[in-house]
Amino acid sequence: MKHVFLFLMSIVFMNSTYATKKDSIPGDTSLPSTTEELKALANFETASYKYSVKDYFQKPSKSDFQFSPDGKYLSFRERDENGKQHVYIQNTETDKITKAIVEGDDLVRGYGWVNNNRLIYVKDKGGNENYHLFAVNTDGSNDIELTPFDDVQVNILELLKEQPDEIIIQMNKDNAEVFEPYIINVNNGEFTKLFENKDPNSPIMDYNFDKDGVLRAYTRQVNGTEMELLYRSASDKEFEVVEHYDWKGTFNIRGFNYDPGKHDIAYVISNLNRDKECIVSYDLANKKQLEVVFENETFDANEMSRSRKRNWEIDYFAYEGEKYQITPVSKYYKALHKKFEKEFSGKDFYINDKTDNEDKYLIYVTSDKLYGEYYMYDVDSNKFKLLMNLMPQLKEEDMAEMRPIKFKSRDGRTVYGYLTIPKAAAEGKKVPMILNPHGGPYGIRDSWGFNPETQLFASRGYATLQVNYRGSGGYGKDFYLAGSKQIGREMLNDLEDGVKYCIDQNWIIPEKVAVYGGSYGGLATLGSLIKTPDLYVCGVDYVGVSNLFTFVNSFPAYWKPYMEQFYAQWYDPENPEEKKIMEEVSPALNAEKITKPLFVIQGANDPRVNINESDQIVSKLRERGYDVPYIVKYNEGHGFHHEDNRIELYQSMMGFFAKYLK
Repeated sequence: MKHVFLFLMSIVFMNSTYATKKDSIPGDTSLPSTTEELKALANFETASYKYSVKDYFQKPSKSDFQFSPDGKYLSFRERDENGKQHVYIQNTETDKITKAIVEGDDLVRGYGWVNNNRLIYVKDKGGNENYHLFAVNTDGSNDIELTPFDDVQVNILELLKEQPDEIIIQMNKDNAEVFEPYIINVNNGEFTKLFENKDPNSPIMDYNFDKDGVLRAYTRQVNGTEMELLYRSASDKEFEVVEHYDWKGTFNIRGFNYDPGKHDIAYVISNLNRDKECIVSYDLANKKQLEVVFENETFDANEMSRSRKRNWEIDYFAYEGEKYQITPVSKYYKALHKKFEKEFSGKDFYINDKTDNEDKYLIYVTSDKLYGEYYMYDVDSNKFKLLMNLMPQLKEEDMAEMRPIKFKSRDGRTVYGYLTIPKAAAEGKKVPMILNPHGGPYGIRDSWGFNPETQLFASRGYATLQVNYRGSGGYGKDFYLAGSKQIGREMLNDLEDGVKYCIDQNWIIPEKVAVYGGSYGGLATLGSLIKTPDLYVCGVDYVGVSNLFTFVNSFPAYWKPYMEQFYAQWYDPENPEEKKIMEEVSPALNAEKITKPLFVIQGANDPRVNINESDQIVSKLRERGYDVPYIVKYNEGHGFHHEDNRIELYQSMMGFFAKYLK
């Protein structure tokens, strides 16, 4: 059930720091480095380069293009001179442009069309992820907050095409421990609760509504680590249990079948009784699988696209392998896909949006060397129009190759990953390398494509290794579960084995390897500096966990129903043996073993990894006389999103690597 678990991880860590410190500044304010100290660190990078840090991390002048449902309007975000990204609406017939959404100090985290006249958008406070939902007309009028509730988390569940003035959201408005679905009018904010999530000890984790906004199924947790999917064929029927499984399994409804006579059939992502996730046709009324409609032997296959216009016909299936792979299904989409392949040969392309009538498509085109381009495809004229190259200053011919790799771990597992190599390495010269473990850790993975971080590193002469270590998503149940109870242990071994693989291939300089990661990747960075200090010359910890005990204790009350599942995968502090392991793999409790230079980065309002995690490791190292650069931003949360903060961060990081890695 990792997808639901990850979803919960993303929503429950909201306000755990910010809400308890509304009237005070989070963390120890004596610890962060001064502006002058960070500038001095950045100045260790003395070389001149064709591209600046700003070239990689300045926000695009225009981005996030979307159609109104009827295609009359084209919306986009446009960057102003202060790095703010406002939302504009362009009339496709007259080309008249109107500003609809103004971004202020609180960033607009996302926006979208509800109907032809109204948009919705979400904002939070300083990165605390306590999202509030707003709606506005295309001309910027009637801009209202739909969810004006303090300390309430909001998530959008369904946009209702058949009821264009309403959407379905979920909130923990009535009980902080559970989330319940509401239908809300986007014109006036009136809402109605659709279903009660009554029992925090058996919380509903996922709701499945059909195209008409009818709740057909839901998934709840029982007994701490088990799941049940319940279904009803009609609103006047009782919900019945269809499947019962433990947290290790996946059984998620992807969509209902709307063909005549198939009311009770659904497309389900499942790995029950198998290793890889696949898409199956499932009879919910008779509680049986009918057939596997899409699968892959090596990778989880869990993506599909259907056409509302053509009676919900399946257009294509897709999965993330070493690269993104699309399998066309419908006759209509096969012809369309063939045109896209011809137009965008050698690059990845995605249908970013389409009109309800399917007469216009927005195509997003990218590769490992191309940040991204938006194209509009007009079906009637059969013509493509380039709307925007998001980063025209970054020339493809100057960018580095991201190379898919795989190697054997010390215990014989096949581990996949990516190596981004600078020009010198491509020509056969050994170069320094940065190991960059992804966050999560469970169910998340790195993917092939343009990455501004790895491209920046390559431009400065560093290769970047990204390892999808055990526990990562996309490689099947066995590989995913192999990471359980292995934080600080086998998961770090996979990283070490990846580094040694690159050394054996004569790609890198063995004495010049750094480690840098964010979130869990920050924990892995600290753990790597402790476990194998001779392998790394320095490390960068970005919003990383440092103490598993304080990390667990920072969880809010509404995480309680899910703690058994958390303990089953991480470690249980009530288990004496696992408590000992937690002590051994918590970097803050073993800080005396860190002997290599460390740079720490933290957002003060981080709701997932409390600032105390970074404060602890910085304090303990400084107590021993170590110089630890520490950048904290008080308008950021779990990662930096303000343009000026991101640029300062990477300028400082490049100075740090220039000091210790070159």
